[in-house]
Amino acid sequence: MMRIAFKIEEQDAGERMDIVLSRLLEDTSRSSVQKLIEKGGVLVNGIPVLLKKHKLAEGDLVEVNIEEPAPLEASPENIPLNIVYEDEDLLVVDKPKGMVVHPAAGNPTGTLVNGVLYHCRGRLSSINGVIRPGIVHRIDKDTSGLLVIAKNDKAHQSLAEQFAAHTITRAYRAIVHNNFTEDKGMVDAPIGRDPKNRLRMAVVHRNGKEARTHYRVLERFGKFTYIEAVLETGRTHQIRVHMAHINHPLLGDPLYGPKRSAIKAEGQMLHAKTLGFRHPSTGEYMEFDSPLPEDFDQMLAKLRSMSTS
Repeated sequence: MMRIAFKIEEQDAGERMDIVLSRLLEDTSRSSVQKLIEKGGVLVNGIPVLLKKHKLAEGDLVEVNIEEPAPLEASPENIPLNIVYEDEDLLVVDKPKGMVVHPAAGNPTGTLVNGVLYHCRGRLSSINGVIRPGIVHRIDKDTSGLLVIAKNDKAHQSLAEQFAAHTITRAYRAIVHNNFTEDKGMVDAPIGRDPKNRLRMAVVHRNGKEARTHYRVLERFGKFTYIEAVLETGRTHQIRVHMAHINHPLLGDPLYGPKRSAIKAEGQMLHAKTLGFRHPSTGEYMEFDSPLPEDFDQMLAKLRSMSTS
């Protein structure tokens, strides 16, 4: 049995328990959360609460008891993939928003890995085991954009070394809350588990890992700003945490954004637009670019319209 405990913060107070938990447990569906509640797997201030509509209060201690999942093994699935580039060593995939990268307890199927296994007929690197074959790095479920996947262990090792040396080019586009006073800058702040809520990441100076994000303003909309964010390091939720840390949380971010927003978005407005690396076999530098997805373009058009009206 795995136990997760956290305190409810102001931004989650007054909401239904199943909604809050499905937001915090990012890789778990709302229906799975509801079943967990009905089975008595959630305690609030030490008391089991079986009502999914239960409203949580600020300061409530919530304990979630999740049964250890049976060992998962990713299976090939015929899932359409947007493959930008492919050769004998690797492939570059443009992942859509809403797709999970690899299987987990809440999403055992329908992931990018399932689709890649089918496409490559199982020919992927084995370094990350049977759940994440070929996966050198990942992006969040609701982040769209480019990923490189290794077909063999040699390619995987080379790409992993480039990530560790911070020589991979990773440029994102994001829409964030509030206006910047400057045109560009850098956030240099260590990231680790939030000590108040183990389901979130946060800027933490004790036991945090170094993290640096460079950003520049592309377009201003008054209460919102369109930016480019370039990763120097690659920590979990790095852009989302760093932007929230400097009071510019991503629009639509259910975990680090404000509880209420003047504009609604389904999931954080974050797109992995540019990816560059040296090819594992040839040493040639390769760079790929992904066009903004339709929902991102539509949101920019809406903001432009609002700012000129």
